[in-house]
Amino acid sequence: MTLGEPIARMTNPQAHEHTRILVQAAAKACEDKKGEDTRILELDPIDSGLSDFFLITSASNDRQSIAIADEIEHRLKKDFGVYATSVEGRRQGEWILLDYVDFVVHVFLAERRAFYDIERLRKSARPLTPAEFDEELKAALAAKTRAARDKAAAKAPKADKPAPVRPAPRTKKTAAPRKAAPSARATATPAKKKSPAKKHAAKKTVKK
Repeated sequence: MTLGEPIARMTNPQAHEHTRILVQAAAKACEDKKGEDTRILELDPIDSGLSDFFLITSASNDRQSIAIADEIEHRLKKDFGVYATSVEGRRQGEWILLDYVDFVVHVFLAERRAFYDIERLRKSARPLTPAEFDEELKAALAAKTRAARDKAAAKAPKADKPAPVRPAPRTKKTAAPRKAAPSARATATPAKKKSPAKKHAAKKTVKK
């Protein structure tokens, strides 16, 4: 692994993605409380230790810095059930540090931020604005969704193509059966039956 290679390759992708979502929510809390010059540093894997990101923002006075820190804690606890493992500097409000292990939030008074200049000390880190960070996160989530759909489509059984319907074969027209010729007995003219009167006359002639 080379120096400066993205930390996402060193950690579980799902855990890293979840960390990015938390950092995004913390950055939104900073903006909602009027934090100034908010920056996200994606730390170098070699130089980062246990944290993946630094979130840095500035406040104009100690009351605002405390309000920003409180809003970050409240939002992450309410929306994600995540608590900072340690919080330092809240009483003075000049530099409040909230340690979430995978990322650390620094809320500075403007002059203190300029004095400590964390961005300069972390030269190997990749600086991002919240908007840039948000675009990268959306692109990563969209790519994950596409990959999941492609995987599901590959696993789905292919539907069998219906067999082509063949037209029924044409049958030859059969000639109508010829009627049998009538028999000679059927065609012969029946003998005329003699009437009873004629029969009686014939009997008389015989007796004579």
